[in-house]
Amino acid sequence: MLVWLSDFLMQFDSNFAVLQYITVRGIFSVLTALGVSLLIGPTMIRRLNYHQIGQVVRDDGPETHFSKAGTPTMGGALILVSIAMSTLLWSDLSNHYVWVVLLVTLSVGGVGWVDDYRKVFEKNTAGLAPRWKLFWQFLVAITASLILYYTALGSVETAYIVPFFKEVAVDTGFFYVVISSLMIVFFSNAVNLTDGLDGLAILPTVMVGGALGVIAYLAGHSEFSAYLNIPNVLGSGEIVIFAGALVGAGMGFLWFNTYPAQIFMGDVGALALGAALGVMAVIARHEIILFIMGGVFVVEAFSVIIQVASFKLTGRRVFRMAPLHHHFELKGWPEPRVIVRFWIITVMLVLFGLATLKLR
Repeated sequence: MLVWLSDFLMQFDSNFAVLQYITVRGIFSVLTALGVSLLIGPTMIRRLNYHQIGQVVRDDGPETHFSKAGTPTMGGALILVSIAMSTLLWSDLSNHYVWVVLLVTLSVGGVGWVDDYRKVFEKNTAGLAPRWKLFWQFLVAITASLILYYTALGSVETAYIVPFFKEVAVDTGFFYVVISSLMIVFFSNAVNLTDGLDGLAILPTVMVGGALGVIAYLAGHSEFSAYLNIPNVLGSGEIVIFAGALVGAGMGFLWFNTYPAQIFMGDVGALALGAALGVMAVIARHEIILFIMGGVFVVEAFSVIIQVASFKLTGRRVFRMAPLHHHFELKGWPEPRVIVRFWIITVMLVLFGLATLKLR
């Protein structure tokens, strides 16, 4: 929005041209989302406490989590409001990538809101039926993938690149829509499964989201993309503004969500943020890199898949409890130890993922 204003003001003062730079607007996007989160966070927590909108703890969860019952939840709404305000303020709203990633995030967040509503207000620990949750997630993901497919200017915007190989780019044609949809839905649920401990999901999301913003910027810059030999996706650099908003909003939320948490994000936040990571990777053409950088989310999701499959096929469990972070809790790791070690692992994976841009 302010890009348009700067276009007008530049005729009076050339200094307003600074708002045309993506990097400058990206920094302001981080600060704006962070400021909004810190400003309205305390009020939201008081409101949620007043209306007794508290966390519903599963009966089959770790006993140490029973004390978390009643902690305000649905705090993901704080993240989404902060992201939306900052993105709309600092982005070039004529860029269709901005609208795709923002609408996917808010739409999947709406699915999560319904799930949280049923858990909190209807006292249904199962929330929205899994089949319906997946139905709406896929509907949003397929719609976004179709838009990206039909607005692509060439195969470079739909081909899949493989890390470590300069010349490998797999053009899958219309199957791009299927892969992209699966990517968005998978990471939406993977982040949601990871969101089981105080601050466990939000900081890795911030780190991975920030890294994807860097990659999107490089992909959108003709010289950088040529130097790194990655697809030049025209306009993808504007995703930096959304990524900055995600980083700022996430850090602001972590201020209240760090152990012991004052508020939980709930499905409204976790599902939305996971979908955001998925669609950002799809736009930047670095889906495989997301699997590397988001390794914690991937392992958490597969720990659930393995546990369920093993129990149904053999009647035995591979882990003491799934997702994986619960397994380590039951092994005697204190909650802060699990959280910080998962954070450290994510730092290493993100750095390795960024390094693959040059290791080709």
